[in-house]
Amino acid sequence: MSSDAQKLLREHGLQVTAQRLAVLEAVNLRPHATSDEIFEEVRGTIGSVSRQAVYDALGVFTEKGILRRIQPAGSPGRYEGRVGDNHHHLACRRCGRLVDVDCAVGAMPCLEPRDSHGFAIDEAEVIYWGVCPACQKERV
Repeated sequence: MSSDAQKLLREHGLQVTAQRLAVLEAVNLRPHATSDEIFEEVRGTIGSVSRQAVYDALGVFTEKGILRRIQPAGSPGRYEGRVGDNHHHLACRRCGRLVDVDCAVGAMPCLEPRDSHGFAIDEAEVIYWGVCPACQKERV
């Protein structure tokens, strides 16, 4: 991933650093991870890194469209590298597990409101809530 990640950073006008590469790698290894989980992963990979450096990288990557930040109700923000396809998520009400699910209907935006109130809509964000298979088994 390193050469692809370096190319991606350069394409977005960003300096390539070990910290930024480690953040991208951590997000790819752990999709839907929180910033704290990503920090722990990066620290385990490269050792010395500040929490602020990880937060800054996540912020820049989100702003540039390299990463996507999602925040289901009652959950801290989570990050993923799957961007630009308007996919949605399944969220478990018990354990908080998040799973990607393809767009409900067609291309972006896959869902359109009855009245757009003049907005130029380019994306729909949907979270399906329920109980994951593992949590369902725990109840039985």
